[in-house]
Amino acid sequence: MESWLTALEASALATALRNSVWLYPLVNAGHILGVALLVGGIVPLDLRLLGLWRNLPLAPFWQVLRITSATGLVVAAVCGTLLFSTRATEYAASPWFQAKMLVVLLAVTNALWLAWCTRGSGPWKADVARLPAAISLLAWGVALGLGRLLGYF
Repeated sequence: MESWLTALEASALATALRNSVWLYPLVNAGHILGVALLVGGIVPLDLRLLGLWRNLPLAPFWQVLRITSATGLVVAAVCGTLLFSTRATEYAASPWFQAKMLVVLLAVTNALWLAWCTRGSGPWKADVARLPAAISLLAWGVALGLGRLLGYF
């Protein structure tokens, strides 16, 4: 594993990212944009699933915000992988990074489980959606906090 991480850090792309005045900040901005789309879609959807804005139909929230969140996840993952490549050995050894990846995996699994449980269903059942919505809000909040801590530790 160590040799693979070292090779990743030594790759031309990782070296270009580390040495560029513009490329690394642009990829970092892409990661932030992806996270903003992800969390910006997830929070209102989860709050709606928890019962906020009951007067608004759920279907439009679900249709638009799950696509926004999924797009944000893809952008954040691609840009995050590029950022990871610049200091792969350091990040892989970091308990903060490991915890963040574990929480992101939990949050994505939770979202997939919710989508599976509600696929093709008629009226939404609050008991099916409330717990995953609460887990989602907590997990993505923790992932954001752990991501910020990576820059300080």
